[in-house]
Amino acid sequence: MVSGDGRGEAGAAGPRGSAVVAGASPDPRRWLGLVVIALAQLMVVLDATIVNIALPSAQRELGMSDANRQWVITAYTLAFGGLLLLGGRIADLIGRKKTFMVGLVGFAVASGLGGAASGPGLLFGARALQGAFGALLAPSALSLLTTAFRDGKERGKAFGIYGAIAGGGGAIGLIAGGLLTEYLDWRWCLYVNVPVAALACVGAAVFLHDRPDRGRARLDVPGVMLGCGGLVALVYGCSEAQPRGWAAPLVLGLLVGGVLLLAAFAWWQGRARYPLLPLHIVRDRNRAGAFLTMALAVIAMFGMFLFMTYYLQVVLGYSPVKTGLAFLPMTAAIIIGSTQISARLLHHLAPRLLMAPGALLAAAGLFLLTFLTAEPAYVSHVLPAELLVGLGMGLIFMPVTATATAGVASRDAGVTSATVNTAQQVGGSIGTALLNTLATSSSATYIASRMASASRTGQVTAAVRNGIVKDGVVHGFTAAIGVGSAIMLLAAVVAWFMVTARAPKHGPRPARDAAAAAV
Repeated sequence: MVSGDGRGEAGAAGPRGSAVVAGASPDPRRWLGLVVIALAQLMVVLDATIVNIALPSAQRELGMSDANRQWVITAYTLAFGGLLLLGGRIADLIGRKKTFMVGLVGFAVASGLGGAASGPGLLFGARALQGAFGALLAPSALSLLTTAFRDGKERGKAFGIYGAIAGGGGAIGLIAGGLLTEYLDWRWCLYVNVPVAALACVGAAVFLHDRPDRGRARLDVPGVMLGCGGLVALVYGCSEAQPRGWAAPLVLGLLVGGVLLLAAFAWWQGRARYPLLPLHIVRDRNRAGAFLTMALAVIAMFGMFLFMTYYLQVVLGYSPVKTGLAFLPMTAAIIIGSTQISARLLHHLAPRLLMAPGALLAAAGLFLLTFLTAEPAYVSHVLPAELLVGLGMGLIFMPVTATATAGVASRDAGVTSATVNTAQQVGGSIGTALLNTLATSSSATYIASRMASASRTGQVTAAVRNGIVKDGVVHGFTAAIGVGSAIMLLAAVVAWFMVTARAPKHGPRPARDAAAAAV
């Protein structure tokens, strides 16, 4: 296997163990195993967005407020992102295949509970449980993929497929959510995971092979408490800013407390005997840049999914199916960007030559959405924006994943894979909470101001009131998407200046770089 910066890892050994055993024959069932892994990963990724289109229906039926609706998404992504490092370390300790299958079973059970929810609290809890089992499933899936494909070209193809799923799964979830909501019921957006997980579990038992590299390490419980606690505090603080204001003592306390807990987590990881996240993984400049690029890009993308769903359904009056189909061009663009462009070029180009232009394309697409109004504008604004964002995300996901997981010792494959997913899910959690708060706050301010003006002139009729509310909702969406566009620009800057890895064709770097990968 060749790393994103050209470092060969076959036969490279260090004090933490060999990354790949030299001369080991590839698993003959690896492509069938990839199908199983892809199916499971698709289920996990699309579940972060499949409920987006169902959310207006679920909100009406269960009586959720606008401020609390984001917890249907955030409860999942927060539990997922907060526990991924633990899931990755469990996979390294007890075996990736076993962890993968336990995650599948638990995910199916949690999905069934969510589908049967009779109130918001039970739905939020089931979504959090889904995220917890997804945290077992996702890192074991990626680490199984990492260890199964060692040849550079084969690995590029495999990661191209994985990148397309990581990026396109969210958009596919929107399409599936529309079909299930309109022709069955919003609850089937959760029930559908049960047969999918059962099929993937059977395939895992037959086609997946694992040689766990178990050591004497133990689980880092203090690290779990500090890391997960910090993430929960940050996301909850962002969500509470909408009803309370950013200067409220509770909000400031949560945000400051979250930062302090994460700082304590980083301090502890440098001193723990068996750290949850070994710091040598994130000290590598290329990996750190890949993780940060992923987090920033997903912040903007998840915000777009949420707002465009409500824009199409609530403002333009699209049906759930029509809304899902409206996202189809984005799905196609992500798949093309990952499998036809990134997978073909990464072996010849430095990763940042794909990641940075991809982020710029996505930023341009998001910026185009800031010109939306309450009038229909799918062809003129939404469609071009989807194509730009989709192609851009396709150029980001595959090189980010390949770069972040390259050159990793076998015993750290699970936790490194978990860190990739953590960056994605934490970005989704913070992005959904932060941008939803910005959107609702901006909408409320706009509506209050316009209603006050209309009241002074005596023009408050039902039609005027409805028009002001609709314009206010769109104003909030565009304001939040504008922030998302700026965040995507920051992702381009991070990718360009932090990810300095070279293309594999340029050959290996100095021996000191190869040795650093094994530390």
